[in-house]
Amino acid sequence: MPLFQVESGDIHFMSLIEALVFGIVQGISEFLPISSTAHIVIVELLLGYNFPGLAFEIYLHLASVFAVILYFRRELAALVTGFFRYFGEKTAENRVHFKFGIYIIIATAITGVLGIVLKFQVVDFMKTPAFIAAALAVTGTALIFIERFKKYGSRREKNMTGLDAVLVGLAQTVAVLPGISRSGSTVIVALWAGLDRDTAVRYSFLLAIPAILGSTVLAVGEVSLEIWAPVGSAPMVVSFLASFVFSLIGIVWLIDFLKKGRLGYFAAYCFILALLVYFFVQEIPPTL
Repeated sequence: MPLFQVESGDIHFMSLIEALVFGIVQGISEFLPISSTAHIVIVELLLGYNFPGLAFEIYLHLASVFAVILYFRRELAALVTGFFRYFGEKTAENRVHFKFGIYIIIATAITGVLGIVLKFQVVDFMKTPAFIAAALAVTGTALIFIERFKKYGSRREKNMTGLDAVLVGLAQTVAVLPGISRSGSTVIVALWAGLDRDTAVRYSFLLAIPAILGSTVLAVGEVSLEIWAPVGSAPMVVSFLASFVFSLIGIVWLIDFLKKGRLGYFAAYCFILALLVYFFVQEIPPTL
């Protein structure tokens, strides 16, 4: 008998406490290499929700994007300004910003095209506990590999190439799957490609902006009154604000952990959570 089992006969209206839990879980897990989508789906299963598609998850991800924009506002402003200035002023600094912007566009384009294909291929079963557990185990294995067997690189933005963008874009595409961390996969591949930690983290975080905004646009068709009515306006506001605040905390934590070389802690967490999900969380039928 699973430890958590939720009855699904009646519509489950979201309380403010549940909304706060959703927001905190999304915010903390979004930028740590532990898969925020997996954590949101797990909370849905434990609390008795089964939102069709990924509309609710993407709604919470949107708050995390605002957190990234706020935290990296100076870097983002310099990047955008330098990108467009390069068309008129071919300085070395503007060239770095221009190329970095192009690499963000390349990775985003790869994620956008392949992510749509991958999403429609796996959407029917990717919210199951078994699938999430397996994906978390993959994330944990990748974290151990990069921490134990691969030295961090030293290349910075000015030394990046188109191949870096392609590899990170492919890594971000795989993160469509719940349990595969978007931040984890992009940072891991960037480090594996030879980028230094600061550049890998900055590239990963800035990539989150177009990736999540693009997912939000694609999810508009999934939004309906039937999906949002059981949530309520107040819980939606609470979950959004909590996601925003705790996303900022998650950004600071990841940067600190990377500086101290402690990705192994996240790997252990992913393995433990994978076991708990596989053995103790039961899938529920649609409730909304």
